[in-house]
Amino acid sequence: MSIFQRAPYTSEATQFLEQLKAQKPLLEGQQRDGRALLWDKAVDREAQAEFGAARVAQKPYVYQTQA
Repeated sequence: MSIFQRAPYTSEATQFLEQLKAQKPLLEGQQRDGRALLWDKAVDREAQAEFGAARVAQKPYVYQTQA
């Protein structure tokens, strides 16, 4: 070992995560499934374009009355 090389270091958080993954090998798959439930949605590009085209521009001062 060189005098400039440090001893291998892993933080407590990394050790905890590695231990958790070793105890529960299916955890990562369950996390992916949960993420897919909430975030991985099919995007309808045509509907998004229609929403953008139908958008009405906001006036500079929204609280001004139409007098």
